[in-house]
Amino acid sequence: MHRIPFERVEWVTFAFLSSTFLITLIGVPIYIVYFGLSWFHVILFLAMFCATGLSITLGYHRLFAHRAFQAKWPIRLFTLLFGAAAFENSALDWASDHRRHHKHTDTDDDPYDASKGLLWSHLGWMLFKLKPLPPYDNVADLAKDPLVRWQHKHWHLIGFFIAFILPTAIGYAWGGWECALGAFLIGGVARVVAVQHSTFCINSLCHYLGNQPYSSRCTAKDSWIMALVTFGEGYHNYHHEFPSDYRNGVRAWHFDPTKWTIWLLAKLGLAEGLRRIPKKKIEAAVQTEKQKLAPLPEDEDNEVLPVAILTQLGQFGREK
Repeated sequence: MHRIPFERVEWVTFAFLSSTFLITLIGVPIYIVYFGLSWFHVILFLAMFCATGLSITLGYHRLFAHRAFQAKWPIRLFTLLFGAAAFENSALDWASDHRRHHKHTDTDDDPYDASKGLLWSHLGWMLFKLKPLPPYDNVADLAKDPLVRWQHKHWHLIGFFIAFILPTAIGYAWGGWECALGAFLIGGVARVVAVQHSTFCINSLCHYLGNQPYSSRCTAKDSWIMALVTFGEGYHNYHHEFPSDYRNGVRAWHFDPTKWTIWLLAKLGLAEGLRRIPKKKIEAAVQTEKQKLAPLPEDEDNEVLPVAILTQLGQFGREK
């Protein structure tokens, strides 16, 4: 039985995640019982959820971590401001962790290694620091961006203002202190919890649920169900095989709001250089994976031909 390394617990992270979860679980229902749930609070929650969630998937992930497209400074600034309000660290830290995840997927050097279990990849990797923090040697390109450096230095303050002060102030302006309290609880605290666990599911459930049409070399899987709650990030098998593509849901019918938003920004002149993997390369990956999983051919006696004979047949075909 493994001993829990309490001496390595990230107590500040633990306190924040647990307190926001408990406030959402207990405080929000109490508020609704006493004051009711207005359409204003629902709209505020959804607006903040979309703004902060897309700032992670579009900004932190596809723009900064993978450089899948380039964006004008207003978009970079917006995603840095509202990405901080998700309380998932600075863009520089987030991108550094994520690039190591792709380089060392399912190994001990993967920050959210899925092979360590669902709980570890969802939350545990943030609560326990088992190794010294690695250097920022894999995000030198991002460190050159003055907006990224500024956000990295001040992200706690930025996050607190955008996540809690802004919705509370909007609520007070709309309907006084009762509305402000609901805005803080629903548009602030509950929204933070919802966005965080939506994002955490990409690291955890997207490595457990779904199929692997493009590659089985790692645990990443495609799941349209997970795409519904992660702004399109559920097509994770494709993403791990082709991480530089600005699309995760590569098919036209795939639910990928992040992809659609990037495409719209490009049409508006706010984004450019959208990177797309050629269709032939995608289809080649699909066919390769199908062949890898296909059963071996059988002889007339319904027995599988020896691998050595198949190899010789393949070599004979190439010689011809």
